Amino acid sequence: MTALLEVAGVSKRFRGLKAVSEVSFAVPQGGIVALIGPNGAGKTTTFNLIAGVFPPDEGRVMLQGRSITGLRPNQVCAAGIGRTFQIVKPFGDLSVEENVLVGALARERSVETARRQARAVLERLGLADQAARPARSLTLPDRKRLEVARALATRPTLLLLDEVLAGLRPTEVDRMAEVLRELNRREGLTILMIEHVMRAVMALSDHVVVLDHGEKIAEGTPAGIVADPRVIESYLGAEGI
Repeated sequence: MTALLEVAGVSKRFRGLKAVSEVSFAVPQGGIVALIGPNGAGKTTTFNLIAGVFPPDEGRVMLQGRSITGLRPNQVCAAGIGRTFQIVKPFGDLSVEENVLVGALARERSVETARRQARAVLERLGLADQAARPARSLTLPDRKRLEVARALATRPTLLLLDEVLAGLRPTEVDRMAEVLRELNRREGLTILMIEHVMRAVMALSDHVVVLDHGEKIAEGTPAGIVADPRVIESYLGAEGI
């Protein structure tokens, strides 16, 4: 399967501390890849390197065979990468629809066209009936869905999801997982997700990459990863298998 995203030997230091060290992996077109590991493993830093928050000190990031290394976040978004953030911070005083409209305007010149795009995304995420509500009034599960909706409104070819299932109840996890599965299967959206909810990782992902202390320690199928002694020792523990 052709790689949509290639991360090749990326490293990043902060004040001498190597947060990410020579990490390499690929995300195939139409696939769902999970990036897992303990807190502080370098997962969000890796996302930030892909999304252009800061450039890698070494290595490169390729999207559809073209280098996006060192591009600014708005340029990375324009290239086709949308992302969510671990700490959900909607524009609280704007309505739910207006929050998604902000994302749609990253691609659309016409406000009316962007509004139609925003409404279609809200419908897809089950938020259409809350379109007029202030974003600050949403529950945590709905704020998570709004975060995904805002990223989807940019019409990405690759969606980066940073712990969108964290803090949700099992039924809410299942509901969000089904939404993501449908986006992947019906619309061909490629997904790279950071996630600690292993039931979702096992159910959704085709491939798993494991980081620990900034280094890649394993990668493979979900079934293979949960049986890997290195992953059990560093992250899952005996109860995780």
